[in-house]
Amino acid sequence: MRKLFCLVAFFVCWLPAIPGFGQGPVAHQGVIDLRKASLFNNYLKISGEWAFYRNRLLTPDSLSAATPDYVPFPVLWKDIRLHGKPIASQGYATYALTVLLPAKRPRIGLEIHHVYSAYKLYVNGVVQAQNGQPETTPGKATPFWVTRTIAVPPGESDTLVLVMQIANFWHARGGPFKDILLGDKDELFLKKNQDVAYDFMLAGCMLMGGLFFLGLYIFSRHDKTILYFALFCILYSYRMVGTDNYALHALLSDTNWFITIRVEYLSLSLSIALFCVYTRNLYPEDSHPLAMRAMLLFCLLYSAVILVTPTMVFTRFLIYFLMIMFVCIAYAMFVYLQAARHRRSGSLFALLSTAVMLFIFLIGNLNYFGIIPELRGVQFVCYISFFFLQSLALSHRFAETFRRATFQAQQGLRAKSEFLSTMSHEIRTPLNAVIGMTHLLLRNKPRPDQENDLGVLLFSANNLLGIVNNILDYNKIEEGKISIEQIPFDLPVIARNIVAGLQNTADEKGITLLLDVDSRLDRMLTGDPTRTSQVINNLVHNAIKFTKEGSVRLCLTVGDSSVEAITVTIRVEDTGIGILPEKQHIIFDRFTQADSSTSRSYGGTGLGLAISKKILELQGVDLRVTSEPGKGSCFYYTQRFPVAAEAKKEAGKAPAAAGLEPLLRDVSLLLVEDNPLNVLVAQTMLENNGAKVDVATNGQEALDRLDRSRHRLILMDLHMPVMDGYEATMLLRQRGETLPIIALTASMPKEVESDAFAAGLNGVIVKPFSPEELYRVVLQHLQAQ
Repeated sequence: MRKLFCLVAFFVCWLPAIPGFGQGPVAHQGVIDLRKASLFNNYLKISGEWAFYRNRLLTPDSLSAATPDYVPFPVLWKDIRLHGKPIASQGYATYALTVLLPAKRPRIGLEIHHVYSAYKLYVNGVVQAQNGQPETTPGKATPFWVTRTIAVPPGESDTLVLVMQIANFWHARGGPFKDILLGDKDELFLKKNQDVAYDFMLAGCMLMGGLFFLGLYIFSRHDKTILYFALFCILYSYRMVGTDNYALHALLSDTNWFITIRVEYLSLSLSIALFCVYTRNLYPEDSHPLAMRAMLLFCLLYSAVILVTPTMVFTRFLIYFLMIMFVCIAYAMFVYLQAARHRRSGSLFALLSTAVMLFIFLIGNLNYFGIIPELRGVQFVCYISFFFLQSLALSHRFAETFRRATFQAQQGLRAKSEFLSTMSHEIRTPLNAVIGMTHLLLRNKPRPDQENDLGVLLFSANNLLGIVNNILDYNKIEEGKISIEQIPFDLPVIARNIVAGLQNTADEKGITLLLDVDSRLDRMLTGDPTRTSQVINNLVHNAIKFTKEGSVRLCLTVGDSSVEAITVTIRVEDTGIGILPEKQHIIFDRFTQADSSTSRSYGGTGLGLAISKKILELQGVDLRVTSEPGKGSCFYYTQRFPVAAEAKKEAGKAPAAAGLEPLLRDVSLLLVEDNPLNVLVAQTMLENNGAKVDVATNGQEALDRLDRSRHRLILMDLHMPVMDGYEATMLLRQRGETLPIIALTASMPKEVESDAFAAGLNGVIVKPFSPEELYRVVLQHLQAQ
């Protein structure tokens, strides 16, 4: 520790010798005189007293009519007192500075760091740099962060007039905090290129190191210590390009600031959390579980604050988190000291690496608070040293983790299965309320415009349900075990709803989205509307994604037609990028697109076409493609649908319930359901058609409330507190009750049918359900009595 203290003391004493750390010319009352400075192969800070116009966004033309104050630049607003009063960090202001240039000078450039949180810079009356949009109200203003380097247009004048508008409504800190650099354009652009190269090189080193350790974790015995360090490296690599100079923002200029600032803060809080967990797992005998858990809990709590609170809130707590961060790193050093005393394997390397990391955070935070300049070379060497030393500390674990790989893989598969099962149940339950309430609203005679909106809402909810089912059941699709329904549906309505749902996406890209429906397609068909909708939606969405201009056309064409069946060709044509002939056979593979450049340019998982092809193959249908590079593509398939016995319904309307009320009038039912929204949906559907519904919230209450003289049928949820539906049904059957008991479940039918029928249930209704499905099953069992 004494050596470390001496190293830090030497570093502090060495600071005045760092280039750029000394004080050059400073501005006084809005003017800085650089006429005696040499700008050749050099650049200077233009700091000092700038003219300041609080609560005014002035242009160069309007400066002369305003009276300025003079404040130091760059200084955060919270540290400025104007007329004896502090300035709020939120608001807007204008800064102005006149720069007197030397007669002999090179081409001038400027480097402008980001401010809190948007700015516009005028140079001699012309906007030359801008981050976001500074405005007088939060609704009009937009924040953005990136470091910009610009070349000042050459002119005969030896004077530069800089006017900077700044607005902040989103961050706890407001105003400028880093110096603007002025000097030789070539030097500034060289500095910029070096900074960007440094950022991406260091990020690449961290990312590759993290991926390397992640590979060790995956292909070894799943030692979680290696995993935590790998995740730490990967997560922290973002900070190299997503903070400070924000080199990544320069590449992704359309990135939403409210997302990137959360990613930036999360990359810090979660990195420290991962480092704590990593240290605990590396030397569990030398660390105190309670201390580690407390620090981890604080990091996770701050991460949750970042995710759920406005930016103004979580940025205000950063200073407290930085204090805790130093405590975490100091405690990690104590753990490594203890491990070194006990001669743990690799402890010396871990101790040295933590000392290096502590030094990195020290100089980083001193720079953050403006005490020292950026020391990029020192930071680069320190980061490389840290990861190298930690690599040495972890290298001995590779052999140990290899033996546990099979066991960990099996656990992962079980966890995946449980996760998918839980997700299916949790998503279906709220969707039941959405779909059910939409059906009820459609039956309450809405206005035509409301009816159309509700129709789109209902379609979108059903489509979401279909997408969720496809993702959750993808393994079953690959194995050909997924079931295909055969129920009546209206194919033109599905097509119209898909086009309506994707119209905004097409409009945003300036693409014309067209729909052609054969007039002979005027009958209800029998098939799987969810799967059909999923396939068509995937094809249309895919066409829009890969089309930059022109149109996308969905065509439904009738081929052979008879009283019993209709053959329909469904075709999606686009004027997009097209596909090379040799690539057309691979686009239906999962996670695959035509080439890697397309994947980077257009994104996506590469699952859409694979899922569509699998669904169609299960129905004996082949999905085909014709394409010409640069002209577009056409995906099409031909399917024969049986004609449904039902008459065609009006598009967009909920099926009529006429004739149900006499059948359900005064019929007493017992609804056993613990979810209030699901109770509301089912009870309203039934009571609207004359039924009398009593409600029990668990199985025990159902046993107590059942009246065999009144109740003719029970609707039984399977998962409830106190007593679930299986146990309640078995007890009812043991009591001799013979009335129909219908299961209500958010699980997949195949998962519950065997247990349900074994318990004595007579049928299963899967959530979310439509009114027609509920009425059909209820009446079927009532009429069978």
